[in-house]
Amino acid sequence: MTNAIRSYRDLEAWRLAVRLTKIVYRVSAGFPADERYGLTSQVRRAAVSIASNIAEGWGRGTTSDYLRFLRMARGSMYEVETQLIIARELGFVDDEKHEYTEGAIDEAGRVLGGLIRSIEKKQ
Repeated sequence: MTNAIRSYRDLEAWRLAVRLTKIVYRVSAGFPADERYGLTSQVRRAAVSIASNIAEGWGRGTTSDYLRFLRMARGSMYEVETQLIIARELGFVDDEKHEYTEGAIDEAGRVLGGLIRSIEKKQ
């Protein structure tokens, strides 16, 4: 059996980004209704952007484009992290949910960072 990467769906970074997106959707479901078009929408779009940029970069066909999109994914991850800190500061997220989400962000970020570094080394 081979562990060859044939698609972006085989990438652990993409899988963790999808997992993080699901967590963000669940956590943000508890935000106040008047935040539906504010912070709720913003954090969800940023979370979706992580996995989407990994996939889009994969499909671009060049290493430089792939790296550019992976870096955008990393930027979106920082955006999600910042928005969840703001949500916690505003009392929309309790400490337990924030810690759980922060753990998912850290794990996804480590794997994404490793992917970026491995591709940079091959350039």
